[in-house]
Amino acid sequence: MRSQWRSQDWLAYYRSLATATFTVVDVETTGFHPAQARVIELGILQATLSEGIQSQLAELINPGVPIPEAIARFTGITAEMLATARPPKSVLPPMLPQLQTGILVAHNLSFDYRFLTAEYQRLGLNFERSPAEQFCTVQMSRQLLADLRSRSLPQLVQHFGFPVGQSHRAAADVEACWRLLALLLQQIQDSDDQEILQRLGQEWLPLPLAAQLLNCSRSQAQQQLETLASVEPRYSSRNSTPLYRRVWVEALLPNT
Repeated sequence: MRSQWRSQDWLAYYRSLATATFTVVDVETTGFHPAQARVIELGILQATLSEGIQSQLAELINPGVPIPEAIARFTGITAEMLATARPPKSVLPPMLPQLQTGILVAHNLSFDYRFLTAEYQRLGLNFERSPAEQFCTVQMSRQLLADLRSRSLPQLVQHFGFPVGQSHRAAADVEACWRLLALLLQQIQDSDDQEILQRLGQEWLPLPLAAQLLNCSRSQAQQQLETLASVEPRYSSRNSTPLYRRVWVEALLPNT
């Protein structure tokens, strides 16, 4: 399980991706839950670190349901734009082979993956990728950009100055996601092990994940971490969960 990987495991994994083929995806939707909401735009970009972008496409999809005004304002995708778009049964089946190629990547992949799975199920088609074939750039950003105030894709675009189009549109977001992935992977390839291990050690782990890594209960993990003099946990702004640096947690593991 990746949740129990140490920094050395993550370093080896990231180095192994130097020759991988990546299929980067982004969906824009009418809401947040695939049981009720639908995909209204899909972007797909395929690339490798050595050769760069090999193919890229984005297409609006007419979901056959009204688009909420809040979503239209958020994405810039209007009902008028969707009225002339093709329906899912015309757009999605031809894209399935691409989506099943290489490592599937997105910024907050679980969101995009759930929507794609639901859309293909409605068409009677199976879309499934194993955990080993999935990659989330939010996770990577938490590990390698631990102290940025925000790791949302629009904020990362601004932070790095990526020359992409309007955020919350599939074409711009898949390119931004790819640029982020390529930048961080290239940094790993260009740096020595110790430099990357130090960066990985700065990741803030929520208490439940720290407990998994330590293979103990949350209360036991918290007690162990409080014995380290250097520990000054942060607290999640979302749910007040304690957050601990990875390096502190790994200091409690044997043979580290």
